[in-house]
Formats: sequence, C-alpha cells, structure tokens
Amino acid sequence: MKDSSQTEIVIAGHVRCALEEQLPVVALESTVIAHGLPHPLNFETALACEDAIRKSGATPATLGIVDGIPTVGLNEDEIRRFATGQAPNGRRIEKVGLNNLASVMTKRFWGATTVASSLRLAHRAGIRVFSTGGIGGVHRGVAESLDISADLTALGDTPLICVCAGAKAILDLPKTLEYLETLGVPVIGYGTEELPAFYSRSSGLELDEKVESAEEAAALAERHWEFGSRTAVLVCVPVPEEFEIAPLAIAAALDEAMMRAGNNGVRGKSVTPFLLAEMERLTGGRTVETNRALLANNSSVAASIAVSLSKK
Repeated sequence: MKDSSQTEIVIAGHVRCALEEQLPVVALESTVIAHGLPHPLNFETALACEDAIRKSGATPATLGIVDGIPTVGLNEDEIRRFATGQAPNGRRIEKVGLNNLASVMTKRFWGATTVASSLRLAHRAGIRVFSTGGIGGVHRGVAESLDISADLTALGDTPLICVCAGAKAILDLPKTLEYLETLGVPVIGYGTEELPAFYSRSSGLELDEKVESAEEAAALAERHWEFGSRTAVLVCVPVPEEFEIAPLAIAAALDEAMMRAGNNGVRGKSVTPFLLAEMERLTGGRTVETNRALLANNSSVAASIAVSLSKK
C-alpha cells in the first residue's frame, strides 16, 4: 500500500517508514529498466539490485512516474510493467529527464526516470543515497553538437551521494571529469585512484580523492555539505574484476559502432541506444553482462554507504 503526505509524489509505505525511522534507503532509477537492458534481463536485474540493497542492510526505492505520479518505491508489478517498456494503455513508457518531467506528469503518462530526474525525486523524498550504472556527461564531438547530459546539471545542485561506475563509456570522459570539477562536484574513487570507465576498471584519468570504505565515503559527503556545498558527491566504483572488458576491446567496439552510426545517419537522441545495441552485438553480449554486474555491485556499495550515513 502506498501513502503520501505530499500531493505531488507518492512514497511507498515501507520506504516512508524507513525514512521516518531514519533508516538507510537507496534510490534506484528506472530508465535502465525501461530503456537500458533487454527484456527479461531488465526485470531480473532490477530485482537483483533491490535484493543487493536489502542484503546490505538498506531499503531499496526504485523510482518512476506512474500515471503521471512520481512514485518512490515501485512495487514488483510496477517494475514488471516498466520492464516491458509499455504502459497499460500500450503507450511506450517515456524516458523522463529534467526537461519533460512536468509534461509527463501533466499528461498522466508513465515515465522512466533518468539519473537527473531520479536525483531530483529522491532528494524531494528525503533520500540521501542514489545508485545507478553510469552517469551521463559530455558527449564526443560536443563542439559541434553541444550535447551535454542534464545528469551533470542535477549533480551540480542536488545534495545526494550518487554511486556509479563512472560515466558511460560512449562519452568524452576527460571533458566530463572537467565539467564535474567546474560544477564543484567531488568525484571520489571507491578503492581506486582512477576514474572507472564503466565497462573497464580504469580510464587513465586520475581522481583527486580515494576512499577505501563506506564509512570514509559517508564522512567525506557529510563534511562536504557541512561547509555549505549543495552539489552531489559522486562515488565511482570499478566494475568487479571478473566482469571487466579490456579498454582496448571496448574502444574498438565503440569506434566501429560510431562509424556505423555515422554511415546510417543516426543522430540526436537515437545515437546512444544505437551505440549500445551495436556494442552489445560486437562484443557478443558482454557489455550487457558487465552492465548487469556493475549495477548490482553499485547497489550493494550504495547500501553500505547509506547504512554508514544513517549512523551519523
């Protein structure tokens, strides 16, 4: 049963109870369910992420827009529906960022939250830790396209801990890291001194700070906010070693995928899904396997950080 004291969002009862008792809660996005992974692996992965959070001592809260209502803590039937990619009326579930959140709500559509809209919704609900796969960032060829993800905007003005495996591999990682520095977002390596490159454990890009434990990450975030900063704290966790894809293999697959995108005239919002599908094909499905592994691993780390944060 769901309950809300705020008309603009619904918070599931078990999530509300955890928040009221100041117990650890971890928010999860839904775009990866509706638009990121193939069915039925998307449904299985969503449940695995929630299970990893519970096993680490926290309450999971998967976010989404249901009939125009921002919902914090989707139930299993709703997650199953998101995994099909279609609302009950047969309409495709929208991908919801900061730009179209109000529109989806007003039109009473179903919408899957991105990193940016998830951060906003989680903060509105009083959740302090969010877990995702990889953040969006500065796209390659930005000088011509001006394509910079709204994820960076949200990270720059939403005080949550965001746990990820770095930025998505198809992005311009040096420019993304530079942009985060400009925004004042601390980028923390969890057991690493380098920015993880999503499918790969390292990128060659050195980070300013490294932590070795959930306790250290929580303490750093608290100190960051104590001194008036209102940005997110980005905690970057390398993919488990056994699921890593070598940087050279990913680079080769990405170069080939980008060439095919150009040859096929793929542009705008169609580029990212095209590239991801091509990379899955070119790697024999390894990118999907790695994505699933890092999502569950990030969820577990995020839960441990949330537990530490709840004790402060």
